[in-house]
Amino acid sequence: MKRIFAVLVALTCMLTACGGTEVQSRSEQTQSVQESEAYVSIPSASSEASEPVEDADIAESGANILVAYFSATGNTENVARHLQTVLNAELYEIVAEEPYTSEDLDYNNESCRANQEQQDPDARPAIAGTLENPEEYDVVFLGYPIWWGGAPKILYTFLESYDFGDATIVPFCTSGSSGIGSSADDLQAFAENATWLEGQRFSAGASEEEVASWVEGLDLPMLSVSAEEPTAG
Repeated sequence: MKRIFAVLVALTCMLTACGGTEVQSRSEQTQSVQESEAYVSIPSASSEASEPVEDADIAESGANILVAYFSATGNTENVARHLQTVLNAELYEIVAEEPYTSEDLDYNNESCRANQEQQDPDARPAIAGTLENPEEYDVVFLGYPIWWGGAPKILYTFLESYDFGDATIVPFCTSGSSGIGSSADDLQAFAENATWLEGQRFSAGASEEEVASWVEGLDLPMLSVSAEEPTAG
């Protein structure tokens, strides 16, 4: 009888210990999941829209600024969005009515669409959508990738479609290695009344800091902010 009682006591202790271990394990798992969900659910500062770079001092200038860009693979769009943030500007994407496919951009194929357009001086790819009130902009940043040393012909279509008057146009481009070259010079003929500044080439992964540094070095008087007057002491 004593032997049976001892066995029952031992079984009871074992069951209690196992149950306690399982409860502790579940509790730890629940805490881990809660911490993980809390981390995911709290957006970081970088996930929010970036604040304009303070050093640029552009937002208070009162100038109407447009960042217009064409981007077939997203590289130029990256720079354009940095400019939008730095300048507190309006953003306009130049979209081809007939989107470019990977086959269209196969530069190793001489008969691909991009190569044919670049070799044809009369090529003017159609644009989808309309830019409203182009004459209201004081400054236009114009972005594009470099195709065979030049701007894609859809940029020609864009400039022939709108009159920016005497606005200041600032070209910028992206490329793997080629510089901006004569691409900006070739575009100037389509906006002769505008004031063209020297352009800039960026790599695909250009940072917002790189873009802001370039903007700060531009000769754009209408975007400058006067230094504060010293207070009387």
